[in-house]
Amino acid sequence: MENSFIPVNIALLTVSDTRTSDNDGSGKILKQRVLDANHHVVDQRIVPDDTYQIRSIVSQWVANPDIQAIITTGGTGLTGRDGTPEAVKVLLDKEIEGFGELFRHISFQDIKTSTIQSRALGGVANGTFIFCLPGSTGACRTAWDEILKEQFDARHRPCNFVDLMPRLLEK
Repeated sequence: MENSFIPVNIALLTVSDTRTSDNDGSGKILKQRVLDANHHVVDQRIVPDDTYQIRSIVSQWVANPDIQAIITTGGTGLTGRDGTPEAVKVLLDKEIEGFGELFRHISFQDIKTSTIQSRALGGVANGTFIFCLPGSTGACRTAWDEILKEQFDARHRPCNFVDLMPRLLEK
């Protein structure tokens, strides 16, 4: 028996001190990819590289039962202003280590050893999937096209994130 497609409600957050709605290429790519896959973008925002502002927005979204997944872009590098992983990691109930590992493995094919500078992160908080991606448009394409698109599709086998969504809050 084949599963039916189930749309996922996704919130998108661009973390940047310089991006605006006009020049947020990564946010635009993610939004278009999500919509092209027939999912719903339920909120989209841009926030400065500030740990507490990032954490505040992500926390609000995690507490919203209508949001099933959050994707952030930006703030995952190594500079002093890059704090997205630190902002999000403390909110996670479980980390999905394989996401960052697979993302860097796939990225290596394009950017070689530069992928080591990526601190891409995946996890679950209060039943909400959260994925923190680098800020480049290429990284957003890679993460969505090569990983997230299939995992947010209930028809993907042998397993996918959508199948887990009703069970994430089990104790």
